[in-house]
Amino acid sequence: MTLAELARLIVSRADNSQGRFLAALAGPPASGKSTVAEELRDAVLALGKRCEVVPMDGFHLDNPILVARGLLPRKGAPETFDAAGFAAMINRLKQGDEVIIPTFDRSRDIAIAGARAIPAECKILIAEGNYLLFDDPAWRPLASLWSLSIFLNVAEPVLEARLIQRWLDHGLTPDAARARAESNDLPNARRILAARLPADVDL
Repeated sequence: MTLAELARLIVSRADNSQGRFLAALAGPPASGKSTVAEELRDAVLALGKRCEVVPMDGFHLDNPILVARGLLPRKGAPETFDAAGFAAMINRLKQGDEVIIPTFDRSRDIAIAGARAIPAECKILIAEGNYLLFDDPAWRPLASLWSLSIFLNVAEPVLEARLIQRWLDHGLTPDAARARAESNDLPNARRILAARLPADVDL
């Protein structure tokens, strides 16, 4: 299915549903979620419907909390997010009112509360994140909240190459980039691939 076809499917279903339509776009690290979410939003906008992307990243636990819990080296793992807080936000968004949501500042590596408004007039949202279809007690309840679920299927060797390149782009040496990817990013990707819930659409 192309993104244009997926956009038409979303608009068709949203037009025939009550309230706000929430599409979940899930996948492992480096699967291209952010890029695909933005392209899908633009495809929906091209069909004349208002649409916004809602990333999961605003629910990263703050670094001091991760340090206190011994989790800082695992930042990005499922247990390093406020899963309950994210679910509460999704439930509020489902109700259709304006919702103020947090964002994540990558340059400062912190979540920022109250940084963005999702207006009531926006009826189609694309939520994107690693754990939106993760079969785990903290994350599993999300599955019932999605109007449509999408999973990005990317082979592990491709993920590995992309993750290493991501750290190379941050200035690490090849050995250091591989070590960073293998210490955290790849284990997270494998967890997601091993415990993913079924999606309505696989890309």
